[in-house]
Amino acid sequence: MNVYTTDKIRNVVLLGHGGCGKTSLVEAMAYLSGITSRMGKVSDGNTVSDFGKEEQKRQISISTSVVPIEWEGVKINILDTPGFFDFVGEVEEAVGAADAAVIVVSGKAGVEVGTEKAWELCDKYKLPRFIFVTDMDVDNASFRQVVEDMTNAYGKKMAPFHLPIRENEKFVGYVNVITETGHRWQGKEVVDCEVPEYSKANLQLCKDTLMEAVAETSEEFMERYFGGETFSEAEIRAALRSNVIDGTIVPMTMGSSVLCQGIYTLLDDIVKYMPSPENKEMAGINLKTNEIFQANYDFSKAKSAYIFKTIVDPFIGKYSLVKVCSGVLKADDVIYNSDKDVEEKVSKLYILQGSKPSEIKELHAGDIGAIAKLTAARTGDTLSTKATTVKYGKTEISTPYTYMRYRAKNKGEIDKVAQSLQKMSHEDQTLKVVNDAENRQTLLYGMGDLHLDVVASRLKNEYKVDVELTRPKVAFRETIKKSSDVEYKYKKQSGGHGQYGHVKMRFSPLDNLEESYEFSQEVVGGAVPKNYFPAVEKGLQESVLKGPLAAYPVVGVKAVLYDGSYHPVDSSEMAFKMATIQAFKKGFMDAHPVLLEPIASLKVTVPDAYTGDVMGDLNKRRARVLGMNPAGGRQVIEADIPMTGLFGYCTDLRSMTGGRGTYAYEFARYEQAPSDVQEKEVAARAAKVAEGSEE
Repeated sequence: MNVYTTDKIRNVVLLGHGGCGKTSLVEAMAYLSGITSRMGKVSDGNTVSDFGKEEQKRQISISTSVVPIEWEGVKINILDTPGFFDFVGEVEEAVGAADAAVIVVSGKAGVEVGTEKAWELCDKYKLPRFIFVTDMDVDNASFRQVVEDMTNAYGKKMAPFHLPIRENEKFVGYVNVITETGHRWQGKEVVDCEVPEYSKANLQLCKDTLMEAVAETSEEFMERYFGGETFSEAEIRAALRSNVIDGTIVPMTMGSSVLCQGIYTLLDDIVKYMPSPENKEMAGINLKTNEIFQANYDFSKAKSAYIFKTIVDPFIGKYSLVKVCSGVLKADDVIYNSDKDVEEKVSKLYILQGSKPSEIKELHAGDIGAIAKLTAARTGDTLSTKATTVKYGKTEISTPYTYMRYRAKNKGEIDKVAQSLQKMSHEDQTLKVVNDAENRQTLLYGMGDLHLDVVASRLKNEYKVDVELTRPKVAFRETIKKSSDVEYKYKKQSGGHGQYGHVKMRFSPLDNLEESYEFSQEVVGGAVPKNYFPAVEKGLQESVLKGPLAAYPVVGVKAVLYDGSYHPVDSSEMAFKMATIQAFKKGFMDAHPVLLEPIASLKVTVPDAYTGDVMGDLNKRRARVLGMNPAGGRQVIEADIPMTGLFGYCTDLRSMTGGRGTYAYEFARYEQAPSDVQEKEVAARAAKVAEGSEE
């Protein structure tokens, strides 16, 4: 592929609901631009952008892929993103690297949750956008319905650039609103035709909307518009370009990816109306001078680039996908990674077309490419030079809240599983591995159940290790509510030295639940010699690790050693430690032991219509709703919820709200568990201890 300058580059991200046709659209674009000689199908698993084994097996996009194509002397970097919410991290990475978006909507399914989420992402990153309606070859597809729904949802900025022509229920052509001309497909040719009568009224409405938008771009145009003058096609297109770039107009167009209809005009419109990176601002910090570095995709400035995504594939190796923010990046450059404080040599530069790397000599500011085998580099790192060290802000990535416990099926593969997961977490920033030492379990955090299922499947198929995902243990605690007074005599005689330790102890609740225990002694007259006090404390230290009630850690116990006795020959530290352990067990169970459960502060954000269902579900999960706050057409429900009630919440919330609800939580404190929960938990733990599988 040729080297392109900044003004000849378009970085376009495809967004939309899962299954709306983004990957098929990329396939049609790749075919039209000559990258492929035949169009692949998602169902056949032979598309350019869905090259992963999991993607081919499940027939969905799981990771973002870059497909650069050449069109009329312009390079269009197409970023194909997943539509399923479990892979939102991939979408956020792609949106951070794009300069414009095409929101794909199925003409058959209409506006869906994924369409709304795509729009919100474009608003957040201030991206100019197109709406492309696919599946127009399907009988019941309705372009008009999508236009109406989008206009109702987002106002009058929707501007259809084309209208469909149908004959005998078939999609046969389109009307160009700007030129007011009709076009039909005949084989591979597009021929002119008359505008059908039924389209004329709608065409006039769409044209008037466009002319109003054009008139608003300058006072001179406004005067001409009210003076009844018409604008030339060149004037209309120039005005519309500035409207599209500043977001006051969102063009709507349509086609069929399967029949390759409407794709040609879409590519033309991307080149004509979407911004090149040179129109965008981009700023970082110059670490040498501590001043703002205005990169602004200027090729004449010091070279710098941002790693927006990492691909770690057992088959194709490691690639760092970069967007060049300033200067020109060349093969054999020595670059400095300020995040890791290392210099590395760029041996070769690539552009990736799906999984196929092609070498390239240089990448100009604003372009997207890949560097292989940067050992220290991670997603979010900034690459620059030692002379001008620059750092850019990292893209915001969603926090994962769904988690499962995982363990290697084969004990000998524990290290291999850990290494494989580490590689995968370099690639996927929404995947987190947490070692919960307290409960002796390893946890895998992701964006949803499908995400974790894909991770387990990839481990098996790509990294050749098997893991088992199970429900995680919840970190209960044990404490006491009353006081107790106990004594215990540990006595053993077995020829020669015996064992003798005798303690009298008081146990009572400690106000501080942050501490496991507090130990003090009130021994008088040397009933227990001082040198045995550390042994008594050691016994307590061991006892609080696994409480007598349900083998959970103990918190908030005050222990006082006030009396006891010793034997001048048989007493030993071990004997006093054992006596303390037994005294603790008895004393703890006599002092009204209770289980404490972890409570999380939960925030659920849902559209107003779903608040009733969500509140009802929260009550079932034993949550205490603390209040509701309105936030931009939505409600934020705040509640305290036991951690046990959060298991499976992601899936349930999505099904209740049609995927529109989101939630976040953090651990708040421990509270006494209700008696029925305590009984159930104690019985379950007793059964596990009896089986010897309390892991």
